[in-house]
This record gives sequence, structure tokens and C-alpha cells, in this order.
Amino acid sequence: MTTAAGARMTVRVTLGDSWTPLALAVSADETVAALVARALTAARFDPGRAADYEVKFGGGLVRDTGRTLRDAGMTDGAALVVVARRRRPVR
Repeated sequence: MTTAAGARMTVRVTLGDSWTPLALAVSADETVAALVARALTAARFDPGRAADYEVKFGGGLVRDTGRTLRDAGMTDGAALVVVARRRRPVR
């Protein structure tokens, strides 16, 4: 399934800090970085720290977060995991 330019879609984002699944309505033209900031905001984390997180999609790392969701191959219903770039000790 392809996503047309400017199309609205829903993606599922799971944040590794809380393992909270979120369903976010987004535009296919939104960047991966903007999506990370929105997910952090929705989970009540500081969106200013979005650069401290990385995105996994389809089992692999999304290296260029400046790409649009469409360019990264994401379609309606895509599942992503957002985790901290650096592992933190468990307390």
C-alpha cells in the first residue's frame, strides 16, 4: 500500500522509556524527527530531547530522521519503536 502526498495516516509508536504504545494521526509529509518530538510530547517527555532518541521501523534503524515518513517507507498502520540512543542503567 502506498501513501499519497499529503495523505493522513495513523502510525503506532511505542516509546522505549515507558513502553507506552501511542496511535498518532500524521501526514505522510511529516519528518521522522517531527514524529519523534510529537510522540515524546504525547507521552509527557521533553520534546526538546528528540535528538537523544532513535527510531526503529521494520526491525531496522531509521538513520536519516530528516526524511519524510513516506520516503522512509511508512504507510498507514506502520509500527515504530522510539528508544534512547544511549542505554541507561536499570535502577
